[in-house]
Amino acid sequence: MGSRQRTQFRKPQPKKPGEVKSAAEIVRELKEGNASTSNYREQSLKIHGLICAKCGREFDSGSRHLLTVHHKDSNHRNNPADGSNWENLCIYCHDDEHSRGLLADYLRK
Repeated sequence: MGSRQRTQFRKPQPKKPGEVKSAAEIVRELKEGNASTSNYREQSLKIHGLICAKCGREFDSGSRHLLTVHHKDSNHRNNPADGSNWENLCIYCHDDEHSRGLLADYLRK
């Protein structure tokens, strides 16, 4: 006879008195949060153009999906309207940028 494993669920944690929010407040916060983070890519593309800041590759409307926005300070919530925390990087350069720290940490050990 095989034994069946039970799926265990966590019990919901009681909320602190100050943490109760109405549905309208939650929806408003989500809308405000999504509005500020969803359009920073388009803003960055308009400000900095369809060019990778690292390798200089140029993109057109058909290949712009390969261009990403890198946050210079690594804080995805820091999205100033002037684009000073962003740089447009192609997917290859963006991947390289984020793997550099991992490689450095590995080589230090």
